[in-house]
Formats: sequence, structure tokens, C-alpha cells
Amino acid sequence: MEKIVPTSPGDPRRPLGPRDPGDAWVDGDRGQFWGRFGSAGLLAHDAGKGVLLQHRATWSHHGGTWGLPGGALHQGEDPVTGALREAYEEAAVPEQNVRVLFTSVFDVGYWSYTTVAVEVVEPFEPAISDPESIELDWIPIHEVAGINLHPAFAASWPALSEKLLDHRRPLRHDGR
Repeated sequence: MEKIVPTSPGDPRRPLGPRDPGDAWVDGDRGQFWGRFGSAGLLAHDAGKGVLLQHRATWSHHGGTWGLPGGALHQGEDPVTGALREAYEEAAVPEQNVRVLFTSVFDVGYWSYTTVAVEVVEPFEPAISDPESIELDWIPIHEVAGINLHPAFAASWPALSEKLLDHRRPLRHDGR
């Protein structure tokens, strides 16, 4: 059975308390997770720059680590839309400059997180647009594992990077 724990007024993420019913912690037998309706993050890849990562504000969950721009889904919002919205809110990622490659879901039954991997089709410079970031940076794929990653992102990075690299490889003549 899940338990919903809303943020309190004064939380730096939402200084006046939750702005959306999805902005709440969910507790259950597998732990506590952010996002009443689940969460999603955007794994943006630019072939010339690397992947866009967010250095998380120290007051945030696992603050000071690097992860994906993302956050709580709104009620009824699909994960792709939510990840694109959150990446725009946190890092000014323009939706029209990216193309969805694949999604990857981590699901504990009462909560799920969807990583939405996108390819940058028109270059852009990210910009910090809310208090959840210390900095934003493009990190080459081969350097990501060597930085201080959010633990959940660190655990998922090997599979995500392999899938991301598979999408970059040209198809052979037999279609594989």
C-alpha cells in the first residue's frame, strides 16, 4: 500500500508548497520516491557534445550528484510529455530540437520512472531555468560513468548507454 507525502510549504523546490497534485513523495515497501503519478527524465544526446546532465541542487534528493533533467509527472500526463516538459522547465530543452529514440522504465509496482532518450536534431544550449540545478553540462558518453551520478541513474547508466550507442550505429545491409 502506498502512502502519499506532499511537500511542505517552504520546500526550495516549491516555495509555496506543491503546485501540482503529482508533486509528492510516494512511500511503499520498496522505498520512497518522488512523484505521485510517477516521474520521468530526459536523456538528451548530441552526437558532437555528449549527453546533457544536471548537477542537482544540494537541497534535492541525492543533492550534489549528476542526473537527468526530469521530475514528477502530472496526473494523466504520459512519460514522454512529462520528460519533455520537465527538461524544458529545468534546462530550457526545446522540444522541437529533439527526436525520441526510446524509453526505458523502472517500475516498483506503486511507482515508476521513465527515462526518455532523445537525439538532438538541432543544436541548442541548455540554460538553468529553476532552482533545481547547480549547473548543466554536456558530458561525453565515455565520461559519464566516471562522475558522481545520482545512485539510481548510476545503476541504470550501463544499460541506457548501451542502448543509446546501439541507436547511433548504422544498420547493416541486412537490416540489423
